Amino acid sequence: MMITPVHHFRDIERKPEYLQPEKCVPPPSHASLGTMWFIRDGCGIACAVVTWMLVFYADFVVLLVMLVPSRDYVYSIINGTLFNTLAFLALASHFRAMLTDPGAVPKGNATKEFIESLQLKPGQVVYKCPKCCSIKPDRAHHCSVCKRCIRKMDHHCPWVNNCVGENNQKYFVLFTMYIALISLHALIMVGFHFLYCFEEDWTKCSSFSPPTTVILLILLCFEALLFLIFTSVMFGTQVHSICTDETGIEQLKKEERRWAKKTKWMNMKAVFGHPFSIAWLSPFATPDQGKADPYQYVV
Repeated sequence: MMITPVHHFRDIERKPEYLQPEKCVPPPSHASLGTMWFIRDGCGIACAVVTWMLVFYADFVVLLVMLVPSRDYVYSIINGTLFNTLAFLALASHFRAMLTDPGAVPKGNATKEFIESLQLKPGQVVYKCPKCCSIKPDRAHHCSVCKRCIRKMDHHCPWVNNCVGENNQKYFVLFTMYIALISLHALIMVGFHFLYCFEEDWTKCSSFSPPTTVILLILLCFEALLFLIFTSVMFGTQVHSICTDETGIEQLKKEERRWAKKTKWMNMKAVFGHPFSIAWLSPFATPDQGKADPYQYVV
């Protein structure tokens, strides 16, 4: 049988001499207590800041260019409330996705004591990550940016400056959904505003000069169209991955499925929480992930 590079690498990992537990020194037990999960990556931080700035720019144009000058107060109040609510939920989802531990495996836990605590039976094997000296659970992958092994890692997203994994996938999905919604809402409002300005005097349909108004609206239109396409694709990809219970990395590497197959509904509940409620749409509701099973390290 032909062995793929991935399987060949894992065959090497399972050899006893490859584990070398005596070379792994666990970090101090107090190292992670009271600390916030935050990836110190310059590119990721810059992308996260740009994301917030783009949302604030869209809010600025929607409010001060289109809604505040409008003489239809009902139209302005309804659309202003809707847009800002969706924008707030988008930024809250981004904040949670960025600052939530995606499911990092304890660093340096490939020690002799930890391996003995697993009480391995004959024929059972564990895998060690040579980069972060951790015993890898099944379906965990190492992220070179986070410098950790992440449970059910889908991908590392610079826009949220974090990995998308077992614990924060819900927030990432909500972030893409709300960004797509505010982008669509902004495009619709820009279209109506252009029609209104063509019918009325341009000096009366905005607090800014006509050239400035046109430039601001075109920039918003370009931004909204770009991110509507991008986030819609990401949202659809994430929902598909959740329903099939197969992460982006597993699809890319075509890894052999070794885990039990569940229904799409069960997979959705595993990510968003059980049972179905309005909390699925809230970035403030934390899904009950349960405690990590130490025996999921064993294959």
